[in-house]
Amino acid sequence: MSWAGPDEILLSTSLAGFLDKKLIVLLRDGRKLLGTLCSFDQFANVVLQGACERVIVGELYCDVPLGLYVIRGENVVLIGELDLEKDELPSNMTCVSEAEIRTAEKAEKEARDLKGTMRKRMEFLDFD
Repeated sequence: MSWAGPDEILLSTSLAGFLDKKLIVLLRDGRKLLGTLCSFDQFANVVLQGACERVIVGELYCDVPLGLYVIRGENVVLIGELDLEKDELPSNMTCVSEAEIRTAEKAEKEARDLKGTMRKRMEFLDFD
C-alpha cells in the first residue's frame, strides 16, 4: 500500500489554491456570501475580504456589503470559485436596493407562512 505524502494531501484537500480568488460560500442557513478568500484553517473557518451577501427573491437581487467577514467552518456547506469571465446572474435578474430586497423577502416569507397555515386548515379534508 502506498501512502500519500504531506504535500499531496495538502494539494488535494486544502483551500490554498483558492487564496486571493473570488469565491461563493453557501451557508447552512441558505445564505450565499461572495468575497475574496484571505485565510482559512483546518476546520474550514474562512475569512473573506470585500464580502457581500447575495440576496435573491424571485427575479430581484441585491448584494449587501459586509466587508471583512469571518465564517465558522461548521456553517459552511459549499465553497466554489466564481468564473470572473462569465456573468454571475442571468440577464432577467434586476438589481434593487437593500430596502427593496428586504421588503420582498418579508412578503415572500409571509406568503410561505400563509400557504402553510392554509394547508394546516385544510388537513381535516381527507382527499385520499
